[in-house]
Amino acid sequence: MTANTAKTAEERQREIVRAARATGSVDVTALAIELGVAKETVRRDLRALEDHGLVRRTHGGAYPVESAGFETTLEFRATSHVPEKRRIAAAAAELLGDAETVFVDEGFTPQLIAEALPRDRPLTVVTASLPVAGALAEADGISVLLLGGRVRPGTLATVDHWTTKMLAGFVIDLAFIGANGISREHGLTTPDPAVSEVKAQAIRAARRTVFAGVHSKFGAVSFCRFAEIGALETIVTSTLLPSAEAHRYSLLGPQVIRV
Repeated sequence: MTANTAKTAEERQREIVRAARATGSVDVTALAIELGVAKETVRRDLRALEDHGLVRRTHGGAYPVESAGFETTLEFRATSHVPEKRRIAAAAAELLGDAETVFVDEGFTPQLIAEALPRDRPLTVVTASLPVAGALAEADGISVLLLGGRVRPGTLATVDHWTTKMLAGFVIDLAFIGANGISREHGLTTPDPAVSEVKAQAIRAARRTVFAGVHSKFGAVSFCRFAEIGALETIVTSTLLPSAEAHRYSLLGPQVIRV
């Protein structure tokens, strides 16, 4: 981006979204310098972009919301909020109970859950995620069933009718589910309809469903809704989600665990 005071608000906002998607976040001060406008102008642009569901504002900046036109890669997810994701994954894995069959979703946090599963008991893990299957393939006592289908390059997970048809034939004790966004109004959402179908089918196949996700997922809304909050037994997130907000989610049915 180059400083240019003649840019229209629409042009500035397009550049802000491009920058946020390219780097994962933007800073008000840096944007004001690059765009050659006042910080308050940038804040106004960010408010407009948040109203349109394109970014989420933070103290001093914003980060992009995943949508039908934009989704982060697994590689990117493996570099953001990592300590928080590890805490959440460890807490989620402790919810295994007496489950013998487990679905592990695509995504970096579910991959961490898979790595945290106990190795001292027999388990069958069903997954559409190539990284999850690879992480568990040689684990003693764990039998891995990789769902077939078209592999999405950004997330290295299978989708489409082959995947959902295989899932439809199972009754699974526990599903660990991720999402690109979770909100009380719109439930669990993800940008891609094909991914949405796999997640929805996994929840239908499961006796219990646990959602695990970082605090920044909450309030975010993506393109395809695949479950309501009430479909979840438990939500696992971090203490960065305020306790009052966690309580509002618990009123819709699930237990909310903050770590």
